[in-house]
Amino acid sequence: MELTKDTMIGELLQEDYGCAAVLMGAGMHCVGCPASQMETIEEACMVHGMDTDQMVAVLKEYFEAKKEEQDA
Repeated sequence: MELTKDTMIGELLQEDYGCAAVLMGAGMHCVGCPASQMETIEEACMVHGMDTDQMVAVLKEYFEAKKEEQDA
């Protein structure tokens, strides 16, 4: 999956539900809300007053670390 600011929260959670902890840790406690499933990362960041690029970078770090762990 290519992770961008236009990635839907629902897609992200389907790819790996573990990233919910990353989102919640950043203050997005509504990841379980049905409406959030149809929001992009950018839209969710705007609602929560967060920097989209920073959130995408944090999520990419999470997925990269997980991949490295699986490859080890």
